[in-house]
Amino acid sequence: MNNKLKALASFVEKKDTVLDTCTDHAYLAIYLKRNQLCREVYASDININALNIARKNIEVSHLKIDTYLSDGFKNIDNKKIDTVVIAGVGASTVLHIIDFAPSNIKKFIISSNNDLAKLRKELLKRKYFIKKEEVIYDAKKYYDIMLVTRNKVKENRLTLKYGKINNHEYYLFLQDKERKILAKIPLKNIFQRLRHMKNIYELNKIIKRISED
Repeated sequence: MNNKLKALASFVEKKDTVLDTCTDHAYLAIYLKRNQLCREVYASDININALNIARKNIEVSHLKIDTYLSDGFKNIDNKKIDTVVIAGVGASTVLHIIDFAPSNIKKFIISSNNDLAKLRKELLKRKYFIKKEEVIYDAKKYYDIMLVTRNKVKENRLTLKYGKINNHEYYLFLQDKERKILAKIPLKNIFQRLRHMKNIYELNKIIKRISED
């Protein structure tokens, strides 16, 4: 269990019945079950090879975890599930899974590999709201984790773009990334440079706010 998977597990509550979609090797599902961190857990994956590895790991762990070969919820009809983990995939896959989620799903725990700003905006369009958001630094990389529900939460342009993460180092990292991009843009590309200068300015506002809290 790495820091990312432990962080995902920390978003799960004892009362939850969890589906770990895109389970890969089922490490998260096994961790939740072994430590009795939820009421019940299931595991699924669209890839049969990944699912076979997951099933082997579950067998070796001597735990009872039901698995599904499924594209999102396509082959899953389990009304007990109320919490879904979607991690290790891109924003488009996250939204595809959410769009076909049945009404019994009350909570999503999401860690997308890309397009976080787009994902936040698309979730809001679908009337899903980010109740909690954290970043975890693991293996020299930041991972964003969102707790998403139907319960309305206030958003604004900056929270949709950069998240509501109270992590000074993360925003410094984003700002430094923007500066490096800006340094590579030719001076003649004025509008492109202005866009990244704006990002640096906005991130500076967030960094200052966190420092003052």
